[in-house]
Amino acid sequence: MTLVQAQGLSKRFGDVQALDGFDLTVEPGQIVGLIGPNGSGKTTALKAILGLSRLDGGNIQAFGLDPFKQRPDLMRRTAYIADTGILPRWMRIRDLLAFVASVNPAFDRGRAEGALANTEIRPEKKVGTLSKGMTVQLHLAIVLAVNAELLVLDEPTLGLDILYRQRFYDALLNDYFAEQRAILVTTHEVREIEHILTQVVFIDRGRTRLHLGTEELAASFAKVVANAERSDALRAMNPLAERRSLRGREFIFQGANRQALAECGEVSTPSLPELFTAVMEERR
Repeated sequence: MTLVQAQGLSKRFGDVQALDGFDLTVEPGQIVGLIGPNGSGKTTALKAILGLSRLDGGNIQAFGLDPFKQRPDLMRRTAYIADTGILPRWMRIRDLLAFVASVNPAFDRGRAEGALANTEIRPEKKVGTLSKGMTVQLHLAIVLAVNAELLVLDEPTLGLDILYRQRFYDALLNDYFAEQRAILVTTHEVREIEHILTQVVFIDRGRTRLHLGTEELAASFAKVVANAERSDALRAMNPLAERRSLRGREFIFQGANRQALAECGEVSTPSLPELFTAVMEERR
């Protein structure tokens, strides 16, 4: 079963068109990165999928359910991390775990306690005394102890240093991800999720700019590094983007003949940040 199917989503806030015909599909076994600049519509799209925000138009189903009419059923199969700041700062850790267990039958308290045993977080501590990194560890331990088929993450590592970011995504891959589950993560920090994604969705101004599997990147896009003498020939091939680097001129192409490109310079597959920049600049 397709976990999420969204077609033609539209949403306006006053003069701002947050979603403008946005499409998204999430299948079991996928890690989908919804990537876009600030204000591109990422959070609005997630809230619509979770039934937290009504739409002006379009169709959306999650697990075959209407998110707005059947949200309780949807949330029994979904876990969501929006911002670790939402945890009640006045509660002690043991009381927080007891509360979650009382309201969510899919929560495995023993599993959460086992995950926290490997950290410096102690049951008697209050949430408000934890550092940003420890709060993320707590939130992650709780979420990963919920038997959810879809994990939705909205800028989950915002404000964390690089060490905690790496630990966060390592925990997702090792402790949560499985063939029957899926992860939908939004961020504008492209580099931090590049290594875990199976699907890439670029969103800008509420529209889907690109949607493809990460394995398709090499077949669809190419980067060429060339000297000034070959730059004019490459420009004639209509690159998506061009920029100067210490190695020479770098060009990004879509659907170009790699053999022809190789005659003008060194050909490789662009990184996700390079591709994101190229697509965003080309569509503006």
